[in-house]
Amino acid sequence: MPENLNERNKSVIAPAGDIRSALKEGMARLRAAQIPSHTLAAEVLLEHTLGRDRAWVYTHSEAQMDPATWEKFFALVARRVAGEPTQYLTGRQEFWGLTFEVTPDVLIPRPETEHVVEVALERLGSRGISIDTATGTPSTTFQVADVGTGSGCLAVVLARELPHSVVFASDISALALEVARRNAARHGVLHRVRFLETDLLEGLVREFRPPSCLFDLIVSNPPYIARDDVSLLAREVRDHEPEAALVGGERGVETYARLIEQAAQLLAPEGILVVELGYGAADRVQAMLQAETGWVNIRTTDDLAGIPRVLAAEHV
Repeated sequence: MPENLNERNKSVIAPAGDIRSALKEGMARLRAAQIPSHTLAAEVLLEHTLGRDRAWVYTHSEAQMDPATWEKFFALVARRVAGEPTQYLTGRQEFWGLTFEVTPDVLIPRPETEHVVEVALERLGSRGISIDTATGTPSTTFQVADVGTGSGCLAVVLARELPHSVVFASDISALALEVARRNAARHGVLHRVRFLETDLLEGLVREFRPPSCLFDLIVSNPPYIARDDVSLLAREVRDHEPEAALVGGERGVETYARLIEQAAQLLAPEGILVVELGYGAADRVQAMLQAETGWVNIRTTDDLAGIPRVLAAEHV
């Protein structure tokens, strides 16, 4: 970073001014540092600092900020300039219309991951409805596993969308599970989400000894970055998001092989596996499923950019 830009972000304008001035200066600092979406980042950081929403900020733009609040805002701007993701600075991220707590212990939920939910619900069809359409009686309990739950975004959303479900959320990180647990409580599904500290599905295979506990649906957004590709990631991702949630082995697909093997042991007949795909991984992951017996109806779904983003398969 150029020295003059560094000095600019170390300094705090004094005395404090109004909200409009703070926002303009915040935008200018982020733009000078070539921060993506600098306008939005400045708005979000200012809203977070003030504890107000966007509408309030713009309708009260002439309101004066006290020096402590002014300094707090520009301290956040300086951290964003240094590369910290906005979501970690505010501690939240939207997913499926819900607000999730995020910390540096968990991957930041991306909009692309919402396709996992969409595909899962589509593939389940009537099985995802809590009332049996033929008899009008409540559907039997539905068992779901979210592998590598991180913030718990998939587990929480599926627990809400499938009210007759019990969701097992696994993660190798105890700190991530604490974040996921708080998110489940925030959204009122803590009583239906069970948390398990384990690598992928290993703990479930050991603890429940199939076929005593079989799942109707297993979803995952697994680590899928090849180790040599980590250096190519944006610095916000490379330097701040947890490596264990990013790196999927030397080639980036090793995690899928283990997940597919374990899922085959835990899925009930006609159970469905839905996984997010890394860039360029679709053919290799599809080949893994096709090479194993018991997998049918293997299909990929593109994201809005036309990139194969989700793979779903049924186990017989």
